[in-house]
Amino acid sequence: MNEEGRTPEDEGRTLEERFDERSSRTPGRQLESWRSPLGRVRGQGSAKEGVAHWWVQRLTSVALIPLGCWFVVSLLALPALDYATVSDWMGNAWTAVLMILFVLVTARHSQLGVQVIIEDYVHESGMKTLSLALSSFAHVLFAAAGVLAVLRITLRSVS
Repeated sequence: MNEEGRTPEDEGRTLEERFDERSSRTPGRQLESWRSPLGRVRGQGSAKEGVAHWWVQRLTSVALIPLGCWFVVSLLALPALDYATVSDWMGNAWTAVLMILFVLVTARHSQLGVQVIIEDYVHESGMKTLSLALSSFAHVLFAAAGVLAVLRITLRSVS
């Protein structure tokens, strides 16, 4: 044993690995009781989703700025907001494409935001899983309904 308390078998192993082996030799002694919460999590690695989730949320918010401005300015530029005027406006192919993009980006941005709220404030595991599943299902349903509505109005205007 050297001055650091290492034996020749300890070479190349981490302190945690050595402690695991030594504590497992002693009956009734478990490593978990000695570790801090950070120490218990440290060996498990990250979920590797946080950065991607953060980026997608930022990208959708940035995309919503011009899309939202386009939507508001376009509606304000219409002479009237009755069904005939709006459906004629949506009959344009570019308007339909931008509207579908607006619906999809809004639904995704909303879904990401609601997911963060559920993950942060719903603590029971089963309820969290159920809430996340229902939220995802509802957002997909709303996005599909929005796209279908835009397509129906656009295709009626064309024919």
